[in-house]
Order: sequence, then C-alpha cells, then structure tokens
Amino acid sequence: MSNEPRLPVDSGSGPDYCISMSFAVVTPRQKVLNAVAFVAIWAATAWLLYPLIFRLITPITAKEYFYRSAVGIILMIIMFGKTVFDLLMPQELSRKKSAWNLVFLAVYTIIMAGGIIFMLIRILALYLNKNADTFTGGNIQI
Repeated sequence: MSNEPRLPVDSGSGPDYCISMSFAVVTPRQKVLNAVAFVAIWAATAWLLYPLIFRLITPITAKEYFYRSAVGIILMIIMFGKTVFDLLMPQELSRKKSAWNLVFLAVYTIIMAGGIIFMLIRILALYLNKNADTFTGGNIQI
C-alpha cells in the first residue's frame, strides 16, 4: 500500500469517478464561441421582434408577422428561464462569483421580464386595435 492520500470513490462507479467530477477547463476559444453564440441568439431574436417593437405591424399585416413574432417571444422566454436558473441555481457552487456578476444577472433578468411583458402588451394592443376597427370603424392609438 502506498502512503498517498486517496479520494473516496464510490465502489460501484470505478476508480475514475473522482476524476470525472473535476471542473471542466474552459479554453479561451470556447469562451469566444460561447460569446458569439450568445450574440447570434440575441441578433436573431432582435430580427424576429423588430416589426413588433417599431410598430411596423398593422392589423392588415398581422398574419404575416405572427409566427415571426411568436418565435421571437419564445426565444426571449427561453433565455429568461435560463437566466433565472443561472441566477437562482448556480452550477459551480464551489467557485465564488463576484457580486457584480449577481447584480448583472439580476438586472438582466428584470430587463428580460420587462421586454417579454412589453412584447405581450404590443400583441394585445394590436389584437384590440384590430377588433376596435372591426366593430367601430375607428382606430385606437396606443
């Protein structure tokens, strides 16, 4: 027997169990790819929601942009869920996070929630405007 200290190993998992539980090393290339993917997802979301944000959708063209806007809102909800999960249940418990990281995530989450609510209000206003035109012949400005 050697005098080396051994890490406890679950007998059913084999001798490499502790090695597999070590932290993954993130290379600079992986960080850049993650950042590019994050920006690409936001660019796609911005492109999908562009007509809804800048009032380019009218009741006449609403059907044309419906699926595009729906996919954009779904992407925002997915990113919101991931951000809330990262904020409330961090995966790297042993690594200390800076306070700025937590503040940024909290502010980012609030902004995302506001954006989702804004988009849903715009869709609701468009729907109500379309119904107002149908029943009254007028145009409600919101």
